[in-house]
Amino acid sequence: MEELLYLNNLYDLYGELLTNKQQTYFKEYYFNNLSYSEISEKYKVSRNAIFRQLNLTKEKLLDYEEKLKLYYKKQKINDIIKKINNKNIVKELEDLI
Repeated sequence: MEELLYLNNLYDLYGELLTNKQQTYFKEYYFNNLSYSEISEKYKVSRNAIFRQLNLTKEKLLDYEEKLKLYYKKQKINDIIKKINNKNIVKELEDLI
């Protein structure tokens, strides 16, 4: 479950960097809860092709995070925001992220 949330967060940050096919298969599997078989039938490709694409997509998302660290930085900013007492500053910062 934790990995699923993490991958969804990474997709929110880096999804536009993926190919259309990778975005489509990722959404079908992680957002629509379709199985490899269901996705393969829907898009007329082999189940193995879906499996490979989803693994490649996961690797890409993890690689983007390793290099850019946007998720990590967002988490750190959220931690800092929690420590700020000024509600106006908190609101402004939350609007930015």
